[in-house]
Amino acid sequence: MNNITALLSAYAYVALVLALGERIRTWRGYPVEFTRKVIHIGVGMWAVFTPLVFADAAWAVVPPLSFVVVNYLSLRLKIFKAMERDDGGLGTVYFPITFSLLVYLFWDMPAVFVGGIMVMTWGDALAAVVGRAWGRRKYVLLGATRSLEGSLTMFLVSFLAVAVTLLGFGVEGILVPALVTALAGTAVEAVSVGGTDNLTVPVVSALILWWLVG
Repeated sequence: MNNITALLSAYAYVALVLALGERIRTWRGYPVEFTRKVIHIGVGMWAVFTPLVFADAAWAVVPPLSFVVVNYLSLRLKIFKAMERDDGGLGTVYFPITFSLLVYLFWDMPAVFVGGIMVMTWGDALAAVVGRAWGRRKYVLLGATRSLEGSLTMFLVSFLAVAVTLLGFGVEGILVPALVTALAGTAVEAVSVGGTDNLTVPVVSALILWWLVG
């Protein structure tokens, strides 16, 4: 696939995910917190396709960089209501910034940038869902309130997401990298506030993977 076709495919994919999230919100009346996670996971999964459809990093970062602007405008003008935070945090803006940064820095090591993004995509998203619905044992670290149930979900899901990613990219000895990355991602998520986990979790996770398998 040439870069122009890949670019169009990326925009079409994200548009489809946004439309799906909005449809779920209006059709079934699901709360925005739920549809945000649907969009979060759907868009994050584009990381898996990025090294497969783009020929180089310069083109691959164009879609996420453009969505830095789009998401900021949406946050201020409430354009995509299915993905906006109730607290006005900049998590939806941080997401594409981090995506772009990891793709650019680790383009030649796709297992690293995809693995880092998968911790954010799956671990962080499902931790929030579980913590909000079933989190009973609360704790506070550096001003961030979390639940043991949510953090445990973060660790287990992140471990599986990283292990599957490394396995998919043919990395050998996946157990220790997946374990250490999941622990680091969970620890960082526990102290990140105001949507900053969309910055801290994937960056720290990718750096750990780069150190261990890069």
